[in-house]
Amino acid sequence: MWYSLLLYASAFSPLATALVHPGLLHSATDFTRVASKVATQTNPWYAGYQKLIANSHAQTTWVAAPVPIVYRGVNPNGQNYGRLYNDIAAAYALALRWKITDDAQYAKASAAIVDAWSSTLTEIGGSADRFLAAGLYGYQMANVVEILRAYPAWTGFTAAKNMLVNIFYPMSHHFLVNHNDAAINHYWSNWDLCNLNNILAVGVVADNQTMFNEAINYFYNGGGNGAITKAIWKIYTNVEGEDLGQLQESGRDQGHTMLALGMLATFAQMANNQGVNLFEYLDNRILKGSEYAAKFNLGYDVPYTTYVNRDVTQTVISNASRGDIRPIWELLYNHYGKAMGKSVKYTRLYTEKVRAVSGGAEGGGGDYGPNSGGYDQLGYGTLMYSV
Repeated sequence: MWYSLLLYASAFSPLATALVHPGLLHSATDFTRVASKVATQTNPWYAGYQKLIANSHAQTTWVAAPVPIVYRGVNPNGQNYGRLYNDIAAAYALALRWKITDDAQYAKASAAIVDAWSSTLTEIGGSADRFLAAGLYGYQMANVVEILRAYPAWTGFTAAKNMLVNIFYPMSHHFLVNHNDAAINHYWSNWDLCNLNNILAVGVVADNQTMFNEAINYFYNGGGNGAITKAIWKIYTNVEGEDLGQLQESGRDQGHTMLALGMLATFAQMANNQGVNLFEYLDNRILKGSEYAAKFNLGYDVPYTTYVNRDVTQTVISNASRGDIRPIWELLYNHYGKAMGKSVKYTRLYTEKVRAVSGGAEGGGGDYGPNSGGYDQLGYGTLMYSV
């Protein structure tokens, strides 16, 4: 099956033939650029760096709180997954500080958090939400490990890689194959997308091209709602001179719509750093979804087509959590608007809105509330994605 999908997908965009490092959300070129801009106190990078170092997660005094089993979702054992997403936010922030300043104390502190988890974690459990935990925190942990693999004093890389390969990856693979024994279109797009991100990210860390290509193939052709033509399923061409893309979750609520959009942007960014250009795929389809979501959440009207699957019929776009603030916009704005020169009117306006309410720069975990939604994205986009 995967062989036939590989042949089909290769007609659209190349798959990875040789994985490069660092090669997930950030490349070596990215770190060189950001370090240079911060050293000269050039904005907006310097403002983004100030936002980073002000976060309590970015301090070397952070102490990890690992547990053998992470539980997410209602279950007899209770939930403790906040320990994991807080620790990952800290490990990521500290890893960024190391790469930007070349001060090893930050790498040491970040690695200590990863080591604490790789030596303790044995399982991810709970309700069906355990698959969300595997996807979201797997791709995030993989990004930290990918950065730290260049830290010469770190002896924990193999253990961290094994944790990702043996605990996080199998859950995401199982979900995309079986969808928790539910109908193929039962789960919202963000469930597929976070698990796609995990599979791709673990594949890069582990130098496993089969894993990487598994995720890319599903993005092109998967049966679930995370495949690109299902996640952004309805295209409106030249509406008031704009091309817009309705997301699968637009009729659900705007918080989850932005989560799905953020996962699409993250996936495309990680693939792009491995030479697979998904940003331009299907005539910049991710950008059309970004403009649609941004325009509506800025208070404008957008076209809407009734969405139907086996569980729901949604006749109107949802106003729930309209205007939600998530650190997803800088990546989209800078890649499409600055690097590619595309028209990004509403994406730019939403980027500016998030900067304004965030004190001048997009923040990270801990800056957008204490609940899991504030940690779904690693953030710090003003710092890391400005070009």
